[in-house]
Amino acid sequence: MSIIQKIALVFTIVGGINWALVGIFNFNLVTWLFMEGSITTRVIYVLIGICALFNVVVLFLPNRHRIMEE
Repeated sequence: MSIIQKIALVFTIVGGINWALVGIFNFNLVTWLFMEGSITTRVIYVLIGICALFNVVVLFLPNRHRIMEE
């Protein structure tokens, strides 16, 4: 697993945990940390979305374990 894949996976996990918090406790960690509607909050959401899409692409690529080796 390459460093890019690891970073994308971490961001995707953070996004998943945030959604779990929203669903269970109605608490959004990202907006709590960076204030609702701020540029930082939007950038974090965009990064998490890009990382999730990256992980989907990597998941369905053939020989994905060889494509992005360190």
